[in-house]
Amino acid sequence: QVQLVESGGGLVQAGGSLRLSCAASGRSFSTYTIAWFRQAPGPERQFVAAITGIGDSRYYSDSVKGRFTISRDNAKKTVYLQMNSLKPEDTAVYYCAAGVPTGFAIIRSTEYNTWGQGTPVTVSS
Repeated sequence: QVQLVESGGGLVQAGGSLRLSCAASGRSFSTYTIAWFRQAPGPERQFVAAITGIGDSRYYSDSVKGRFTISRDNAKKTVYLQMNSLKPEDTAVYYCAAGVPTGFAIIRSTEYNTWGQGTPVTVSS
């Protein structure tokens, strides 16, 4: 019902900022929870942030809390991830995902059934 396309990734030096966008098409965008995950070299895809469709509740991983901000514009069907004070350990491919998770399952990648193609972020030291 929804398709996602990420953009805004690139190369940045440590301490810099980037804003990622997740543009959606299809039906019922405003009802979905939209999350950002990232995949760095290694076995796990890491939860970054999420925003719910109902109530606009926002959640962040401890590693990005205070540096990243997630927001959504339902009129534009777009979710943003503002990333400030970037660190080399933030380097990864960033994916947005849509789903209807419940409770604390919001941080689990298996709760999302629609994913974008990813946008790479590289932070140099």
